[in-house]
Amino acid sequence: MNNDISIRMATLTDAPALAALEQSQLQDELSVEQRGNNLDGQSFSQTDITSLIKQHWIAVAELNNQIVGYVFAGRWTFFKQWPIYRHLLKRLPKIDYERAKLTETNTCQYGPIWIAAAYRGQGIFEALVKRIKKEVANDLPYMLTFIAEDNAGSFAAHTRKAQMQVVDFVSFDERDYYLLVMPTTDSYF
Repeated sequence: MNNDISIRMATLTDAPALAALEQSQLQDELSVEQRGNNLDGQSFSQTDITSLIKQHWIAVAELNNQIVGYVFAGRWTFFKQWPIYRHLLKRLPKIDYERAKLTETNTCQYGPIWIAAAYRGQGIFEALVKRIKKEVANDLPYMLTFIAEDNAGSFAAHTRKAQMQVVDFVSFDERDYYLLVMPTTDSYF
């Protein structure tokens, strides 16, 4: 990773920059064909981002006072306001992970993670995951995320670089997703 890039936890003054970066990267998870099919990636408002900074976790990658990447993690109390997250929570009682039951109280939602296109492939992904994992480990043993089946780049990054494990496959709103988990207390990195 570029030594000039710093990884830190977000502050309230970062909210506008985080919202702008997210909007600029929102369509990246969709293939060219999907972009014309009224599909959108998950989007959070500046108000949502402010709430996440205050009560949850956001790690940012910064270069020359510009945020070039970030990752969210949040408790389900925040995320379950959206239907897809409520759908995922209904699946949790059916999932055993390494002899542990995943629940709303021992997991959080991890992601999205966004990195500006010009800075991808430079180790920022791994550094952001390492930082958010460290922060969440103080409170919870597991982080969950879902990745669209057709988002091969994100799936590869999360299963290879972050060592996340697939624990379920779900369908929602005519789209299929992998549900992945990562323990926060192990040392993959």
